[in-house]
Amino acid sequence: MINLFEYQNKETFPEQHFENLEVFLDAVWNKREKSTYYSEEENREEVQHFLQFLHKNKELKSNKFVGVIHFENQTINLLPKIFYDGTEAEENDVKVINSHILWWLSYCRKLKFPNYLSGLNAQQSDFFEILIYLFSKYTKELLNSSVFQKYVDVENELSFVKGRINFDEYINQNLARGRNHKVNCTYDSFEMDNEFNQCIKYVSKMLLSASKDQQNRRNLNDILFIFDEVTDCYITSEQCKKIQFNPLLSDFETVRDYCVLFLENSVSFNYKNDLKLFAFLLPMEYVFEDFIYGFIDKEIDNVNPKGQAKGTYLDEAKAFGLKPDLILEFADYKTIIADTKYKMVYADGADAKNGISQTDLYQMVGYAIRFGITDIKLLYPNTCKGENCSELKTISIIDELAQQQAITIKAHQLPIMDQSISIENLHKIKLSDCFKDLKDKLKARLQEILFPFQTKI
Repeated sequence: MINLFEYQNKETFPEQHFENLEVFLDAVWNKREKSTYYSEEENREEVQHFLQFLHKNKELKSNKFVGVIHFENQTINLLPKIFYDGTEAEENDVKVINSHILWWLSYCRKLKFPNYLSGLNAQQSDFFEILIYLFSKYTKELLNSSVFQKYVDVENELSFVKGRINFDEYINQNLARGRNHKVNCTYDSFEMDNEFNQCIKYVSKMLLSASKDQQNRRNLNDILFIFDEVTDCYITSEQCKKIQFNPLLSDFETVRDYCVLFLENSVSFNYKNDLKLFAFLLPMEYVFEDFIYGFIDKEIDNVNPKGQAKGTYLDEAKAFGLKPDLILEFADYKTIIADTKYKMVYADGADAKNGISQTDLYQMVGYAIRFGITDIKLLYPNTCKGENCSELKTISIIDELAQQQAITIKAHQLPIMDQSISIENLHKIKLSDCFKDLKDKLKARLQEILFPFQTKI
């Protein structure tokens, strides 16, 4: 097992497979579904961005993605850089890191993870296998209590009239051939063979071809047994996203969102007649942004967050769009802009900028001027390396073109990781319970940032 932290450590890879891995990842990159997780430039690129290949010493280095790659009986874990402390990660360290990623994903607005889950499988340290475990366990339990059925149009030859008669078919295929006793009908039928169940079957087969965990394989085979009569067909993430449910069937939305997660970020296909090659990868900067948005939306009262607001441009020709990560509207307070920055910053007295990028500062000033909002928050994650400081920097800028109006930009670190979380608890109690203390810390910190003048009781 190889553990790579984003942009941090390097690891050697067997020389005989080094070139093949690069070719494989290029194929993965080009086969992946285009999604909002990738920038327009990345969606156009044909060369993969997952790993850096250092050919001189046959070493690998991770880029901005987290997840897992299976190749030639090797598992490559791509881990968040904020957990890197300069030492080699042990198996239990990887499990704790993966549990953090799952907790972050549970708040992402694009996904709905079930929080009812008991402890994670103690044998699984592979992030991909953990996700399959969550999907297969939840889906199997749901299907054991109810299977999704819906009315679909069915065309069939019957000896009686049902629904509406398809006269063209009846005249050409039946009446003209002396089979007038059979009537071509189109009618609504309450069927299990529908697009949603076809999607579950497709994803389950894809995961079964890649999973090595016996419990996961049993769960997936049980799902496929239930859907034995459901049609096999290829389903895209866009098709899956469009499937809607009655509010009474909201449990199925979780399964749909899991399917979208796998379809958008996983690749499994025949590569040199081997079905065990698999990649599941997420861009960490977008996960961080999505997590903070979802956390504020669910946990902080009296705030209305709006993500990636569109329609405002830097120029009058409307060629350069501006999309701040978050615009926060308060019930009885002013509107502010909050921008998430998934970067390593520290409270360093020797560095007047505290690691804050000048490019980021230019970007924030552009937001302030064009949106007419003078209060800007920069939100960074805490890290396990170096000193962490909740309040990093306050920057004041005077806009001379707007009658000396002050733009205030404040940078803050948010507690989104906790190294003290016990590996034993992860196997015994719910994921949400393991992170209760961290959730409370993050909630308190965000309230301090967003309501600085609120009286504490």
